[in-house]
Amino acid sequence: MYIGGDRAETVGVRDLANRASTVLDELEQGGQPVIVTRRGRPVAVLSAIDADEFYDYVPAHSPEFVTGRKAAEEERFARGDTGSPSMT
Repeated sequence: MYIGGDRAETVGVRDLANRASTVLDELEQGGQPVIVTRRGRPVAVLSAIDADEFYDYVPAHSPEFVTGRKAAEEERFARGDTGSPSMT
């Protein structure tokens, strides 16, 4: 299969379950997205991301994650646990 004109590795769900660590290592080293298939049909794309990109990507693409994180922090601070900084 191809993503953006480039050939992408594909991995079936079962194979991913059995080789998750290896697939992620290859993804980090090669940088090319991996297409996850179920019964031969694409269902997801795995893409490498570094920590800095993650903290930019998540708020832009998953506002529910940010909302949940803030709610958890507020609850923790209400209990008096101030061990970690707030994510903005």
